[in-house]
Parts: sequence; structure tokens; C-alpha cells
Amino acid sequence: MAARLSAERLRGILLPFPTPFDESERVDAQALRANIERWNGTGVSGYVALGSTGERVQLNERECFAVIEAARAVVPEGMAFIVGAGQQSTHATMEEVRRYAEAGADALLVITPGFYRSAMTQAALIGHYLAVADAAPVPLVLYSMPDLTGIALAPETVARLSEHENIIGLKDSSGDFVNLTETLRLVPDDFAVLTGNGGLLYAALSAGARGAILAVGCVAFEACLRIYEAHANGDSAAALSLQRKLTPLARAVTVRYGIGGLKAALELKGYAGGRVRSPLQNAGDEARVEIARLLTEALSHGPQGDALTGSDDYA
Repeated sequence: MAARLSAERLRGILLPFPTPFDESERVDAQALRANIERWNGTGVSGYVALGSTGERVQLNERECFAVIEAARAVVPEGMAFIVGAGQQSTHATMEEVRRYAEAGADALLVITPGFYRSAMTQAALIGHYLAVADAAPVPLVLYSMPDLTGIALAPETVARLSEHENIIGLKDSSGDFVNLTETLRLVPDDFAVLTGNGGLLYAALSAGARGAILAVGCVAFEACLRIYEAHANGDSAAALSLQRKLTPLARAVTVRYGIGGLKAALELKGYAGGRVRSPLQNAGDEARVEIARLLTEALSHGPQGDALTGSDDYA
């Protein structure tokens, strides 16, 4: 059984890493471990396995446990190891979180059920999460991702759920800054709110978020960490300048080109990206050229012209 993750430790920049696949679209556990071992020394606070970036819905049960096992083996003590979970029924979700906790998760990132969308009222979601939290051996982090599920967690719902001792935080990937700020107003100070939107990193931190779980962080952890540190030091000019460089890259490897774009960016940086699993599409040549340019712009120079990544050229 893994150690419990406290809300206090849920801060900084966490990476929701992609799942590398080989040419036959099989999970490449060796490549996954190699990526994490390289990220361990970067200053990030931890990882999320089997998030939406990890193509969790594309994996069968055996593959999900293989990803957890491979990652758990190389995540150092003291770094957070969170595993994405959530089925369409409360019963199945309760069973899943128990098994993922036994497999080594410090906490579970539980996405909203969305298949019966019209029936997923905020009251239904409250009942769902409370039951799962009661059953979970490790803490839960709520996951609001309406672009994928069609369901958003209302600020009042998050506030109600934050009262449960086993629900320690929220990953808000809605991109709705008004709701994010209202959520931060309503939840207690010891509840960890994290943004999942790279374009809103500085704004979210300024509003009171503890940190972020960012896909773009897998390829631009330098810039993300600099934004986090600049905000902590009160250097708003530096943070804003860095954010303006990061945002186009964040959009490219999420909204525009998706996971295929993120994996292409990883390969451009010398990490294992691998294929996406069909029917998702790998990034084409034109996309890779654009992503290379955005990497250079986002990472080559800080606000004072100082190099974030040396003189690397990703074109």
C-alpha cells in the first residue's frame, strides 16, 4: 500500500504523462520508465498516470495495471504519484479505486461519469463522489474535464465535497476562469485546487491555485516551473512574460494537435513519445514543424533573454 498523499503536498507542477506505445501500439513500459527517470530531476512535484493524456480509455485493465506498476517503480519517495480513475457507475468506480490504491497510487484522480449526461446533476455527482471517497483507501482528487465528459463540477459542488476528509483537491481542466475563482473562494484553505490548463497557469496561481497538472509540463517543465517560481517570488512581470510564451505551445499540444502533438513534442526533446493508439492520429509533418517552432519560442529564452534550455533548436 502506498503512503497517503496530504493536501499540503499537492502543490507545484505535476506531469500527467502520456503512455508510450510501440509501432504495434503496445504499451512500452521501458520507455515510460525512462521518461519518468529523466523528469525526476527536473523539480516537478509528481506525476499522474492514466489521466486523459495517458490515453486511459484506450487501455484494457491489464495494460492499466502495467502502466501503474512501471511508473510506481521509478517514482521516488516524496514525489506524488496519482492515478487516474473513474468508471460510469459508482460501484465500478469504488472497486477500481480500491484496486489502484493496492497497486501503489498515493491518491486517485477521479473523473466525472458522463455517459448518462442528462442524469448527471450536481446532486448525483455529490452522491457519487461521497460514496467513492468513503470506499477509497487513499485520498481522492476531483477531476472536472467537461471537454471530454460534458460534465463540469460546479463551485458549490466542489465546496460541498471538500468537506469530506478523504477528498483533498481538484484538478480543474474546464478553462472556465470565473468558476475557478469562485471555487477558490468557496473551498477551505487546506483544499488543494490545481489547474489543468497550461494557458491559465499564471492566472490560476494568482487567483490562489496551489499548482497545476499540465500536459504541456511534460515538454515545457522549465517554463512551467519558472512561472510557478516567479509567482511565488512576486515577480509578476517575469511570470506574465513566460506565460505568454508558453500559451501557444500549450494550445498546440492539447487543443490543436492533441496527444499526438504532445508525443511529437516529447520526441523533439529527446524523450520517448511513441505512437498514439488508433483511432487517435499521430502528428503530421506540418504539425511537427509548428510544434518545433513553438518549443523553441517557449523554451529558448526567458523574460530577460536568459536561456531556459540552452541553445537547443527543435526545428
